[in-house]
Amino acid sequence: MKLIIRKEIPEDYRAVERLTREAFWNHYAPGCSEHYLAHILRESEAFVSELDFVAEKDGKIVGNIMYTRAQVRGDDQAVHPVLCFGPVSVLPECQGQGIGTKLIEHTKRVAKGLGFTAIIIYGDPEYYKRVGFVPAEQFSIGTSWGTYAASLLACELEPGALNGCAGMFYEDDIYDLDEQKAEAFDREFEPKEKREGLPSQERLAYLVSQSKPRK
Repeated sequence: MKLIIRKEIPEDYRAVERLTREAFWNHYAPGCSEHYLAHILRESEAFVSELDFVAEKDGKIVGNIMYTRAQVRGDDQAVHPVLCFGPVSVLPECQGQGIGTKLIEHTKRVAKGLGFTAIIIYGDPEYYKRVGFVPAEQFSIGTSWGTYAASLLACELEPGALNGCAGMFYEDDIYDLDEQKAEAFDREFEPKEKREGLPSQERLAYLVSQSKPRK
């Protein structure tokens, strides 16, 4: 059946949290907390509900993307509003089918129509370069802790949107998770084995190691 991309509705919430858990389990670290993030994002003032979409296949939700408002605090003291997405999730058995790409491309078009001009995220550049992202360093944009990170990526929805935006990127505070609350939330789901030393975890460690001071 054709993949359907539609807005998330309240009846989807638990299914989205479950698929997010499946998508991220042991990916970046033993276990995961992204499903807890999905759970609390919807109540955040930074959450952009107009960009909360699911991908449905054969009547089953197989993917989701969520956005929040973020900002670049410029070296010139100006504040530049941008978008940030995450988590973007696809069920493991459906990965490699272009579902994540379709969710990103669809929401980029919607975001542009809503008047947003740029997106900045943390992610793997090898994946996100396929959907129009480049290192944020190209725009002299670094992390909130003063580094240029290999995983900090930017995408202009309007050409030139990030010109003159040199500064530091700040996500909303919602991403600073309370790990105890995240673990308590995870206990609402069926137990899963936590593993370490996986290639995806080693890839993250490599990307983190590529950070350098922002001068």
